[in-house]
Amino acid sequence: MTSLTERLSQVDRQKVINDTAALIEREVAAKSGISGMAIKGGYKVVKKVKPNMIEEAIDNLLDSFTGALNPLYQDYVENAALSTFEAYLKQHEDRAANDLLSITDARAERADNKLLKSTYGKLRGQAEKHVKEALPEVGRLIDRYAPKDA
Repeated sequence: MTSLTERLSQVDRQKVINDTAALIEREVAAKSGISGMAIKGGYKVVKKVKPNMIEEAIDNLLDSFTGALNPLYQDYVENAALSTFEAYLKQHEDRAANDLLSITDARAERADNKLLKSTYGKLRGQAEKHVKEALPEVGRLIDRYAPKDA
């Protein structure tokens, strides 16, 4: 069976990166309240430190993220009665969020940039909630580029 990473390698990577960056922009913009202000502030810091950092990070982490989601994707393709990966992720949001955050946690731990590391550390406590909120759109993005029946 073809992995999610392999399936996404068959499409225009830059388009996937751009769509993922747009997804992140929408998710950040939709945040509200005190935690939303912290996320928006942290995002602003990242964009100021290096304007294209989000796109570079997506490019660097895309294969790791798709690898982390691959076991769920394989189960969805082989066994799930659900017609979309979006719906499948909603049913497995705890596992999906933790699998994705394990990638960023490891990267943050190895980061040399103290400002970025500190910003991530301050935001990490709420990260699982925010990742879960983004999962439906992540699922739609994967459905678009790696549909079950392709």
